[in-house]
Parts: sequence; structure tokens; C-alpha cells
Amino acid sequence: MYAFLDGELVYKTPSLIYLSVNGVGYEVHITLQTYSKIQNAEQCRLYTHLQVREDAWVLYGFADEQEKATFRLLLSINGVGASTARVILSSLTPEELERAVAMDDTRTLEKVKGIGAKTAQRIILELKGKLSLQKNTAILPAQQHNTTEADALFALVNLGISRSVAESAIKKINNAASLSVEELIKQALRVL
Repeated sequence: MYAFLDGELVYKTPSLIYLSVNGVGYEVHITLQTYSKIQNAEQCRLYTHLQVREDAWVLYGFADEQEKATFRLLLSINGVGASTARVILSSLTPEELERAVAMDDTRTLEKVKGIGAKTAQRIILELKGKLSLQKNTAILPAQQHNTTEADALFALVNLGISRSVAESAIKKINNAASLSVEELIKQALRVL
């Protein structure tokens, strides 16, 4: 629902901040990694994830998109909730988590509070190969003007196709710039 929030930091703790955006104060739960990046700032941009539960709507904020993407991948694992994912990302950077998963290093994960041997193994099993792809599926920079090709590339990557494969598929299509985004995606899927 909210991709990111830009605003003034009104209140900061290592796990929770209040961000004032155009007169509206948002309570945002953060990781220690994010806190270390924003602790001396007066204003910041946080990439957000909104979790809707029966009893509350909880907004989580991250200093960069990679941490947000890693948080969402962790949430996709059975038995890993938002609190556990936040503790993992407070203890390990996304790069450290990726390294632990790539090396089948359950001990690193077991050092995180609340993570036992079975959960560590499940995290490694479920994230194997997904974390390295996440860098290729980063959202296009906001400053870049969207083109038909860029929009189609973004959609293909979000469908789970690697960025390099999607780019080469789009390059193979004649007159790609003159096609609609939908038609370009359809043709790219046929070329794959």
C-alpha cells in the first residue's frame, strides 16, 4: 500500500520511530540496521511494508530497498513472522544473511534470538537462490523516467524472471518502443 515515506523524524528509538509526513505522524517499526543509518538524521526516506492483522495495522520501515525485499522474503517462510524477521534483520545485514544461506551456515542463524536449528534450516532451504536474485529485481530508481521497455522489464522481473533474461527477451522484440507495455510483456514471454 505504501512504497515509501519521506518525512521528518520526530521520535527515534532503535526499534520504533515517528515520521511526520505533511502533518501526519506515522509510527514505523524499524530494525537496528535501519536505526544505525538514520539515527543522526533529521529527515529520511523509509521503504515500507504494511502488515494488516486482525488486531492492528503495523507499518515496518527500512533504510533501503534490499532490506525491505529481504524482510518480505523472510515473511514468506512458514513459521517466520514479522517480529522474527525484524530480529533477524536487526542481527544480520541482508548481505550477511545471504552469505549464511549460500554457505548453509545454520550456526550464524541460530545465534539470532529466537531462531532454533529447525527454523535456521527452514530459512536456508526456503531462501536458497532467492536472495542473490533479489539484487537483480530491485525497483528501478525513482529518478529514471519510465519507458515502455522499463515498465515491461519491471513487470517481467516481478513475475520471477531474472533481469538479464528479461532484458535480452525485450531486446529481441522489433519495434519494442512502439508497443504497449502489455503487448511488449506478452511478446517477451513468448520469446523466453
